[in-house]
Parts: sequence; C-alpha cells; structure tokens
Amino acid sequence: MNRSIEDIIRKALEEDIQTGDLTTRATIPNDVSAEGKFLVKADGIIAGLEIAEKVFRIFDEKIAFNKNLIDGSFVKKGTIAAIVLGRAASLLTAERTALNFLQRMSGIATLTNAFQQRINHTKAKILDTRKTVPGLRELDKLAVKIGGGKNHRFGLFDMFLIKDNHIAVAGSITKAVQACIEYRNKKNSALLIEVETTNLEQVQEALNANADIIMLDNFQVDMMKEAVKLVNGKCKLEASGGITLETVKQIAETGVDYISSGALTHSVKALDISLEISILKSTR
Repeated sequence: MNRSIEDIIRKALEEDIQTGDLTTRATIPNDVSAEGKFLVKADGIIAGLEIAEKVFRIFDEKIAFNKNLIDGSFVKKGTIAAIVLGRAASLLTAERTALNFLQRMSGIATLTNAFQQRINHTKAKILDTRKTVPGLRELDKLAVKIGGGKNHRFGLFDMFLIKDNHIAVAGSITKAVQACIEYRNKKNSALLIEVETTNLEQVQEALNANADIIMLDNFQVDMMKEAVKLVNGKCKLEASGGITLETVKQIAETGVDYISSGALTHSVKALDISLEISILKSTR
C-alpha cells in the first residue's frame, strides 16, 4: 500500500480518536479479547477490505484480519466479508474509521458496476470525475476501478481539459487547443488534450484543432449520434452531464468511447455494512 493512502488512514484515525476513545477507556478492560465480523446487509460489490485491514493494523499491529473475499467480489446480503480478532478496545476504537472507508468504497464500487453492467455490450467505458470528497480522491478512484470503471484524470496536473471558461478567456477552442499543444511540446509531454463542447459546431472546431478527446457536455442522444458520425473515429468522444442508470445504455449505444459521471463519487449511497463484535475471553 502506498504512502499517501497510509497518510489518509492515519489522518482519519487521528481525526476520530484525538486524545483518546473515552467511552472505550471507561468501559472496556485492556485484557479483553474480541472478534468482529463484517456483516454485509445489502447486495453489492465489496471494496475497501484492504483499507479496513490497514486501519486496524495501523492502530494495533497485533490485530488479526482475515478476509473471506477479495475486493471486487459480488456479495449478497448476509455475507461475512471479513473477521477481525484482537483486543476488544482496539476493535471498538478503530471500528468506525474502518467502516467509513469500507462502506463508502463499496458504495462507489457497487454503483460503478451497475453503470458498467448496463453498457458491457458496447465499447463505452464508465469514467469517474474530480467530484470526490476532498482528501479522499485516491480511495474514491480506487473504488471506481474495483467496480469495473476507469479513472479519468486524477487532478489538474495529469491531463489538459479545456472547459468553457478556458475557451472564453483564451478566445476560442482553436486558440486554447493550440496553446495547450505548444505548452505540451515545450515540456516534451505526451499528456492528452480534451475539450468540453456543447454543440456540433464546437465539436467540429475541436476536431479541426486536433484535440485528443472531445467531451459532449449535456448533449441529447440524437446530437451525440451526429457527433459520432462527424468525428468518425478521428478522436475519442466522452459523454458527460446528467448521466443516470436509466439513460446510460442509450448513451453508450450512440458509439461514444467514454461516459463520465460525477454521481459515482459525489453523492453515492454507502453500502450497508456493520461490524458485529463479540467477546472471546479475558486474560486475567
């Protein structure tokens, strides 16, 4: 596990615990051992078991974490996803942080998988966006991948994405794309250039300017079909804006290459998972 994810986990634990878990300190002796079972309470895709394990291991390296599944597995309601063993106090203190990661990531993976399953008969791939919880982007995007989606750019640093305000300030799509090409060449970079468009005239201009990807922002399905014909495979096309589970199949069947949805991460419903803890023994 990379250092940045460990830092996220440590910050989450620190945020929750700070000077100590008062209730657990007051009620649970240090010599009591316990077992915790991660009970899945709804069908879905499990994601974040590795993260949950790391939460417990960072807090108490003596904790044992036994996974019954791997991330990306489909789970039915009633499944025990993992069992954690160790000091009862440690389990109780780290419980909520572990569940927060596991529930959110599983919710993202479940929704992503639902989108992707509806379009598997097409060439289109589901993409995430930058509409993530601040500080949790790496985990949000990891959950999208676990659910079967693909990651769009991670931030402002790994791809050019020319949006309406860039176009307004630069003067035109052509000028904005040309400026990005010149900047890319100067930096000896191979980063892709994408342009957001809202009509077919802009699609044509972006195509003429040699954009690598053209985003079709809030296009109606018929207009998407026209854009696919216009581009004719000369660059990639991404549909975006108001994508739902009800509309994604029809959009994918237009022939676009990618479909991006902020809903995967900005307002996702967490998968219902609980940690059922039972006492094993006292070492007194």
